[in-house]
Amino acid sequence: MLSGKHLLLATLQPFKGYPVDSLSTLLKKYGLRPRKELGQNFLADPVHLAKIVDIAGLTPSDTVLEIGPGPGTLTRLLAEQAGRVIAVELDPHMVTLLKSEYGHLKNLIVVEADILQTDLSSLIRSAEGAEELPIINSQWSTIKDQRSISGPPLLTPTSSSLTYKVVANLPYYITSAVIRHLLEATPQPKRVVVTVQKEVAQRMVAKPGQMSLLAVSVQFYGQPTLAHHIPAGAFYPAPKVDSAVVRIDTFAQPVVAVADTNHFFRVIKAGFGQKRKQLKNSLAAGLARPIPAVVEALTRANIDPIRRAETLSLEEWSRLAEVLRSPSSPDDEQNQGISHST
Repeated sequence: MLSGKHLLLATLQPFKGYPVDSLSTLLKKYGLRPRKELGQNFLADPVHLAKIVDIAGLTPSDTVLEIGPGPGTLTRLLAEQAGRVIAVELDPHMVTLLKSEYGHLKNLIVVEADILQTDLSSLIRSAEGAEELPIINSQWSTIKDQRSISGPPLLTPTSSSLTYKVVANLPYYITSAVIRHLLEATPQPKRVVVTVQKEVAQRMVAKPGQMSLLAVSVQFYGQPTLAHHIPAGAFYPAPKVDSAVVRIDTFAQPVVAVADTNHFFRVIKAGFGQKRKQLKNSLAAGLARPIPAVVEALTRANIDPIRRAETLSLEEWSRLAEVLRSPSSPDDEQNQGISHST
């Protein structure tokens, strides 16, 4: 006999996604239009929507955090496959639409919040019934007022036991910040599936010779795969550039051993601070150290001082950071991880 959750999933009608004209009609129903200032370009093509769900590899035991669901073109597809979906949306008007259109889905929770101001561990625990959702800013309300969930919680309340996946369609202006927030979270999601501008996707999966601060930061925490291309015409409204889907399977531990993560990223950020300069010059400027001292450190790390940052592997960055390691400075924390300048 099917449980309540599985009965719900079994009785949902297959959802193929919205064609552009239907999506436009849905938005007009609520008096809405895509907001350029929020980077709202909604994926409408059912083929590409289904492909994203396939890439996420969802099962009925999965909890999924969807970032930026917008009008929900992907949300119901996720709810059909996953045990629970937590949809975090910044736009209050889209939250109203989501609740009205999909409020009957018992495995869907809609939260109005800025994902960058959200403690992911607290959010997941709250959604699983372990505690009330904390008020983080004026846009938050308690999770119990936004959900109708039956059955026992899927996860235990301890951070170490939380497992979840993330699916997100990210506007360009917050891509790096959101990815940093996800990959540096405790605990990390076990898989992140992001739709981003094609150029950004290519930078995430780059190899030595074409590395960037973004590539190093992503590959430090997980294995990125460029999984799918999406033409601009699949979105409403159509953006000026094509997009791509990147799947990041996170590591249990960073791929290279680092004694001080803050210092590691400070060195990397300095190296990429002046991309066209040789490492000895960019590091000297970024770390405020004499060029001879930087040359000595690079030589000890078995790195040619005239190389450029984009040519280094993660292993080489790890060796260099260890050689350069010194007591933490006050600006270490603000220089950690992925930057908006990537």
